[in-house]
Amino acid sequence: MSSDDRWSAEEEDSQVSKLTRKATDSPFVPVGMAGFITVVGYGLYKLKYRGDQKMSVHLIHMRVAAQGFVVGAITIGVLFSMYKDYVKPQFNSGAKK
Repeated sequence: MSSDDRWSAEEEDSQVSKLTRKATDSPFVPVGMAGFITVVGYGLYKLKYRGDQKMSVHLIHMRVAAQGFVVGAITIGVLFSMYKDYVKPQFNSGAKK
């Protein structure tokens, strides 16, 4: 049995390669992640200056904002994918006739 047939941990995909592959397949995934991190960072920054607002209310607002950004990015990504797969081919096939 050759050494090429054996499994090794080095052949597995690393986290970076998985993220890179996902980014090329769906470019809005990194946009959603970046937006989520931005909203969380802004929320942590504003935590110091929240005034008399309760901590729980502040955290709920930040969570809703972060989730809203991610859901928006996913929705835009799905719409872009649908356009790329269904609408754009119809325009290209109509132009060739």
